[in-house]
Amino acid sequence: MPDVSREVVEHVALLARLALSEQEKDRLQKELGRILEHADKLQAIDTDAIEGTTHVIPMTNVFREDEVGESLDVEEVVGNAPDAVDEFFRVPRMVED
Repeated sequence: MPDVSREVVEHVALLARLALSEQEKDRLQKELGRILEHADKLQAIDTDAIEGTTHVIPMTNVFREDEVGESLDVEEVVGNAPDAVDEFFRVPRMVED
């Protein structure tokens, strides 16, 4: 099992803003060692022949194809606006100078 020093545990606790008791530091020292041991095992696996993935299941695009369709006439749309200028909607100013 990789050795994790008490100083490393205290440093990680400081970075995580954790106040640990001496008993918790002892326990975490062992647990972090076990985590690093597992990471070493994973690093030893040869993954050169394995293709990288972004998802564990195949993903397909669920979007429909863009199709040109009928649209509303500009005058008809702006005609329903409470306040309009030419072919634009007028809205209250939100940004001050």
